[in-house]
Amino acid sequence: MAVEKGNKIKVDYEGKFEDGTVFDASEKHGEPLEFTAGEGMVVSGFDKAVIGMNVGEEKEVTLQPEEAYGPLNPEAIQKVPKDKFPAEAKEGMMIGIPLPNGQQIPAKIEKIGETEVTLDMNHPMAGKVLIFKIKVVSIE
Repeated sequence: MAVEKGNKIKVDYEGKFEDGTVFDASEKHGEPLEFTAGEGMVVSGFDKAVIGMNVGEEKEVTLQPEEAYGPLNPEAIQKVPKDKFPAEAKEGMMIGIPLPNGQQIPAKIEKIGETEVTLDMNHPMAGKVLIFKIKVVSIE
């Protein structure tokens, strides 16, 4: 039986960047990743890659940014007055930007200037090519 849209599946996977650095793996979590195929629960390229695979089948896929976390969005980089930040804020730090609905957007402090702070609200993996090794463990 091959994976079809709507199947609940479990996969073992390893995700790495083009330089070979592993950024995530099911082994790290101690169990396979479980999701419903074709439902948008994972990045689109990963979702498409599992369709048609069989239990025990393995494949490696290279996802362009558009199939993963998207390209870098220049509009997601903003300058904010420095006085809005605590003195202990440091470049490279991740912070949460509150939204009116109570949720938060993660942002990275890129640069702290004399009067303003540059924030990058892009997903940390936006603009990156991702390589996944995928093995289907089960299909329901």
